[in-house]
Amino acid sequence: MAETTENPFLRLLAERTHLIADGAMGTNLFARGLQSGDAPELWNIDHPDRVRSVHQEFVDAGADIILTNSFGGNAYRLKLHDSQDRAFELSKAAAERAREVADATDRPVIVAGSMGPTGELFQPVGPLSHEDGVAAFAEQARGLVAGGADILWIETMSSREEAAAAVEGAASTGKPVVSTMTFDTAGKTMMGLSPEDAYQQLSTLPVRPAAIGANCGLGATENVLSITQMAGVVSPDAVIVAKANCGVPEFKNGEFRYTGTPELMADYARLARDAGARIIGGCCGTDGTVLKAIRDALDGYEPKGAIPTMEQIVEKLGPLAGVTDRPAHGHAHGAAEGEGTGRRRRRRG
Repeated sequence: MAETTENPFLRLLAERTHLIADGAMGTNLFARGLQSGDAPELWNIDHPDRVRSVHQEFVDAGADIILTNSFGGNAYRLKLHDSQDRAFELSKAAAERAREVADATDRPVIVAGSMGPTGELFQPVGPLSHEDGVAAFAEQARGLVAGGADILWIETMSSREEAAAAVEGAASTGKPVVSTMTFDTAGKTMMGLSPEDAYQQLSTLPVRPAAIGANCGLGATENVLSITQMAGVVSPDAVIVAKANCGVPEFKNGEFRYTGTPELMADYARLARDAGARIIGGCCGTDGTVLKAIRDALDGYEPKGAIPTMEQIVEKLGPLAGVTDRPAHGHAHGAAEGEGTGRRRRRRG
């Protein structure tokens, strides 16, 4: 990396056994009035107080890292809202909202610039070239850094080509990069990468991310299983990230709700720590109450020293999504618009 331990993120990693990442931006903005189909990134300017309130909720719950409201802040995603020329502006504003909350806190809080997929297919499968992808991610990254982001946090990726372009674009700023992928299709990403493949690909890029892991997906069980699968190929100095959805989305009374509870996510946090994760938080469905449960579960917790088995994970967190009677390796899709899986159409929760 271009930066040393003078970067606050790298310094905290050197000082602590684990860090707490935040929860879901999308879920909590919907609770504050965002409508399906709206661009959350516009709220960084139109409703900055509501965006700040989400960050504050997570800081109050104990988050060491807060992700900016910029998941869809690249030009390709913003084109869906006729805002493709505002990628730098909106990303800068997103980082400023998070920075305002972090700087008002009496302890170190890292601002991570969230960078999600473009929604496009990369060559050779689709039309988007590596160079154009890098340029789009670099533009967003520059805006995030201009607004005060300490690191760039690439999340919910599914293809090796897009992940490589995102890391290259983000790394062009000289800031540390975190990269996570989503394993939601029979234990792999939508583009067929296993957790082991994803880790090996990310860790051998020209600029190696400072942390690598799994986010979103189908629930806590699948997330921890993905981390255990990475554990077989990680290097001794690896920093692994676990950021699971709060249970599984269910459609009830005209809206999607997540089945997870604070108690379940506390169990998830400890299992993720046992599996080797050093950065642990929540994704879709995770609010401040859930995040506090994660924080409390890890305070003073000593990992067991043995990677949990599939049977131990299922016993604590429940069966894989779509499996009700026994453990299995299959997965079932299910997510709300604006939540969960299928990132070509949906947003991070």
